Amino acid sequence: MKYFLCVMGMVLIVEGLPYFAFPEKIKAYLAKISEIPDGTLRLIGLVSMIAGLVLLYFGRT
Repeated sequence: MKYFLCVMGMVLIVEGLPYFAFPEKIKAYLAKISEIPDGTLRLIGLVSMIAGLVLLYFGRT
């Protein structure tokens, strides 16, 4: 559980960094994301999850 909390903390730091450093660019980026079709966003999400699982697998072995 301690390891999980450390990982979640790091994820929040990495996720929050662009919003802190470049708020005006994030707004433009989010506006562009709304134009991308749902199927494409789902595919990007799926590929990201698979890449994360692969990284976890290799990191734990």
